[in-house]
Amino acid sequence: METLAAVFKDLGLSEPDLNAILQSFQLKILEKGDHFIQENQFCKQLAFVESGLFQYYLLADGEERTTYVAAENSFITSLISFLKSVKTRENIRALSDARVWTITRTQLLALLQDIPALKDFYIGLLEWQIGCIDNSRFDLITLNAEQRYQKLLNEEPELLQRIPLQYLASILGVTPRHLSRIRGR
Repeated sequence: METLAAVFKDLGLSEPDLNAILQSFQLKILEKGDHFIQENQFCKQLAFVESGLFQYYLLADGEERTTYVAAENSFITSLISFLKSVKTRENIRALSDARVWTITRTQLLALLQDIPALKDFYIGLLEWQIGCIDNSRFDLITLNAEQRYQKLLNEEPELLQRIPLQYLASILGVTPRHLSRIRGR
């Protein structure tokens, strides 16, 4: 919980507000292969990843298509499901044993009403996530696979060491064989 506490300590919260936030989170342990959420469920939790690696994926034409990978010190949720209370279209699975701190949508909304600094943090988190989604969409349209790989190599080299090749290929929109050729250059 120390890592999670550090995230919120930077907000300049009072001790009672910080305690209220931290007490609202519950530890959840996932083993490699466990799902945080599966498609057609309602995602009612936001989670902070203390340890572990998570794959966002969907099933299309009978194939798994990885759309994103999240690691330590990030938040995970099925965003549209969490925000709009609709069924999720994606799956989020642990790629390694993991520890996450979860908060329910109901608890979070109550805290947002009471703690203005948390509301500012939450808005910033959502804005950052929307920006990431927009950048990813733009990159898929404007960059070829080699350029997308190079961008990932420049921006998140540590992830490349941890993501299994088939998931990395899927994120880039290529086959594992094509990714091997790209990496060989």
